[in-house]
Amino acid sequence: MTGTALVLDIGGTKIAAGLVDPDGRLRYETRQPTPRSDDPEKVWAAAEHTITDALAAAERTVTGVGISSAGPIHLPDGTISPVNIPAWRGFPIRDRVAAAVDGVPVRLGGDGLCMALGEHWRGAGQGAAFLLGMVVSTGIGGGLILDGAPYSGRTGNAGHVGHMIVDPDGPPCSCGARGCVEAIASGPHLAAWAREQGWAGADAKELAEAASSGDEIALRAFRRGATAIAAMIASVAAVCDLDQVVIGGGVAKAGPVLFDPLREALRTYARLDFIADLRVTTAALGGEAGLVGAAALLRDS
Repeated sequence: MTGTALVLDIGGTKIAAGLVDPDGRLRYETRQPTPRSDDPEKVWAAAEHTITDALAAAERTVTGVGISSAGPIHLPDGTISPVNIPAWRGFPIRDRVAAAVDGVPVRLGGDGLCMALGEHWRGAGQGAAFLLGMVVSTGIGGGLILDGAPYSGRTGNAGHVGHMIVDPDGPPCSCGARGCVEAIASGPHLAAWAREQGWAGADAKELAEAASSGDEIALRAFRRGATAIAAMIASVAAVCDLDQVVIGGGVAKAGPVLFDPLREALRTYARLDFIADLRVTTAALGGEAGLVGAAALLRDS
């Protein structure tokens, strides 16, 4: 990548835009809340506002635009249909951005892949040739770096690890299946399960605080979620011959109450010699990973 990249990170809560230097450093960021509207143009207006702000902050002409978006996406058409943005179904984001920032290349990637790319370029995954980047938050998403290069799959949705089934008889998932790791280990589902067991708190943040203070139900909730994540990681690692997994997102901020039982469960599940030394680390870039990874789309293309 040469020159400054304009980058977008599109999610159900916020739409962010920024400027990333050729060395992968985010030097400007602006955000807008994602509108709660059924009108696709109102959502686009928020995205366009962030683009205008970022362009105004650029000291020179940007050389390309990278877009990280919640999925599903469809790379061949450049369209997105984020589950958490109901107004956008088959929305032509690549064409709309290209019209707003004329004359430069525009690249699109899923938010899980962009998180993995950001951590691989500037964060905790530097030097890993076979990497799974994961976000454990309201949902669970992921992206794959294979042999040092991003792997997006046929439609751009490779790495949707949150919908790997780890319990065939498990709870229903929003995708329509049962027993997906997201239906067990995402933040809202961790808290919901704990409340079913008698815990009186509200959300995953409070649950993490309770677990850190020794609350037995909260500890069991995290142990249950961590075991599901470990089963998923061991399966992906065996298929893709991974050497590292980087985990970010709000639930990952729980720290040892998540990572200690996760690593313990991995010792049970990851028994093949070639994945026995798999490294599982916390993400380093936080909320910047998607924006930095969106710039990496331009570099890697």
